[in-house]
Amino acid sequence: MVATLPPAAVLPWTALLDGSADRADAGPVTVTGWPVTATEAAEARYCLLVPEPACCGGCLPGNPAACIEIVADAPVPLDGRAVTLRGLFRRLHDDPCGWRYRLEAAVVVPDGASHRQRVSRHGLSRRGLVAAASLLCLPVAAAAQEVVPVPEAVTEARRASAGTFLAARPTIDCHSHAGRVLRVRQAEGRAPFTPLAGPMRAGGLAVACLAIVSDSPTHRVTPEGRIRAFREPEPGELRSYAERGFARLHALVREQGLRLVRTATDLAAARAADPAVLVAAEGADFLEGDLGPLEDAYRRAALRHLQLTHYRVNALGDIQTEPPVHGGLTAFGAAVIRRCEALGIVVDVAHGTEALVRRAAEVATKPLVLSHTSLTTRPRPWTRRITPAHARIVAATGGVIGLWPPASLFPDLAALAEGIARMADVVGADHVGLGTDMMGLVGPSALPDYAALPDLAAHLLARFTPDETAGILGGNYLRVARACLAA
Repeated sequence: MVATLPPAAVLPWTALLDGSADRADAGPVTVTGWPVTATEAAEARYCLLVPEPACCGGCLPGNPAACIEIVADAPVPLDGRAVTLRGLFRRLHDDPCGWRYRLEAAVVVPDGASHRQRVSRHGLSRRGLVAAASLLCLPVAAAAQEVVPVPEAVTEARRASAGTFLAARPTIDCHSHAGRVLRVRQAEGRAPFTPLAGPMRAGGLAVACLAIVSDSPTHRVTPEGRIRAFREPEPGELRSYAERGFARLHALVREQGLRLVRTATDLAAARAADPAVLVAAEGADFLEGDLGPLEDAYRRAALRHLQLTHYRVNALGDIQTEPPVHGGLTAFGAAVIRRCEALGIVVDVAHGTEALVRRAAEVATKPLVLSHTSLTTRPRPWTRRITPAHARIVAATGGVIGLWPPASLFPDLAALAEGIARMADVVGADHVGLGTDMMGLVGPSALPDYAALPDLAAHLLARFTPDETAGILGGNYLRVARACLAA
């Protein structure tokens, strides 16, 4: 069946693919899609509009008929979200760049809500987009995603429904410092905690993977905003610091009546009504080249999740934010992975270089976690974000990649949900999780408190199936933990 343009000259993407858009030539139209360019600009007057989020400029449609060339009167925002544009539609002939359609004198529609809703009704269906994948230069996983609107503000009814959804599942934050657990050096480690159990119950979070940071005494924030090591630690300094960090974490658990996760069974049974903590360490610097402290931390501190590196190049390997020294994972780093697997500790490769992660995947016999990052196709020097290739290494182990919510990347929860969807397009929804870095981010967060978790769940439920959403918000990490932790 040939698609026809709906009333009010709203242009559906199906009309571009079947050619019926030609009939709108020289007329005003409104169209909703994702603007993309080959650069990393924040806005542009010239760009392309595509029917699905593109992971990069290299993934623009292979068929020029599957996108619209945009020539705008005012800059179009390029923040990863859909926009609604109004302009004069042109059917091009013999265009030197090969484009078939152009929107001239385009302007952003200030309130595109009604048009966003039409993307779902008049855009490509799941089946239609899969059929058109050869035209769109999209990976199969991306092509299988339904074209959905950017959700409107979460209503109380949607929030309540999402809260009920969360309460029945083992929801897990795979990277957190909530409760101000990091204040090890303030008041001799007895600085007041902030509420953790209450917000977890209010937001429907069952388990927080609560992490100490073992290299804090040696790093600081530079004037340009980077976190860097500024000195070498004294012998035994970071081991002692980590011991105090674990003691503070356990004091928080006792003070706020939280449960402690030691086994995969504990994790699977956890619910938000009776929240729990899984003890983690960000950076294995406290080992100081010795496997002995790892076994001590497992037995005495209930360590069950170990991130190999943080903000200093340590004995285990290289980090994303400094020049490489080891060429990836060291022999000691490989030994730590093997010992973690033998003890029953989840291995986290966040902050490690792609070379480190690739070698870790070769060494590991169990799934890996990369607990907090986001996707980029144009990595900048010293970025903490990862490329699709980097992400796929983790996914290939059966692992999970946690999306984090810095407001500089994701200004609100709708944008964070879109970032999660982009990662799912690359590795599949079964390999995506949530790593909030709660109370550990240098700047503001799109998810500043666990009480806002139902809002995020509502946005995810608008993009994913209930099973996929449940996996992203905890089930996928649980699967990895079942493979790694003692039963």
